[in-house]
Amino acid sequence: MATKKTTQRAGFKTGEYIVYPAHGVGLIQSIEEQEVAGLSLELFVIGFEQDKLTLRVPVAKINSVGMRKLAEPEEVAKALETVTGRARVKRTMWSRRAQEYEAKINSGDLIAISEVVRDLYRSEEQPEQSYSERQLFEQAMDRMSREIASVNKITLTEAVKLITKNLAKSPRRGKADAADAEEAAA
Repeated sequence: MATKKTTQRAGFKTGEYIVYPAHGVGLIQSIEEQEVAGLSLELFVIGFEQDKLTLRVPVAKINSVGMRKLAEPEEVAKALETVTGRARVKRTMWSRRAQEYEAKINSGDLIAISEVVRDLYRSEEQPEQSYSERQLFEQAMDRMSREIASVNKITLTEAVKLITKNLAKSPRRGKADAADAEEAAA
């Protein structure tokens, strides 16, 4: 049996958006007290609208799971600046790189996620991506845009446009890049 209780715990309060590394941006709907195996536990009830998911996280586990407050505007600006940089793609096997990208996405760190977006972005003129590259790019883009939308209080669509606009500023995008690729292949 759950009883609704306090509205604030461990520096988090109900109605606040947070970042949960494995799921992205969520909303603290309530703080409940539940009895589990004879012990009384305080739980954050967190809703993830995009996944139609509700998590109950023990207040005591907040630090170990890496739950954090939304990024500050300065960090959002840094993340947007990160995507304008040159893509850094290691010359290792795709499976190894994919694991690293996945770890960055699930770290919940906005800057690490923006690095994945930068590294996996493909403009219209660039060659097609593999299915798994596209999946990881979309997952990173989704996490990044949801957090930026929440911080900047804009819609998800506006956040995606903002990120895409910044991606277009990065070096090595567009027709010149395609010409360089052809020269390298020759």
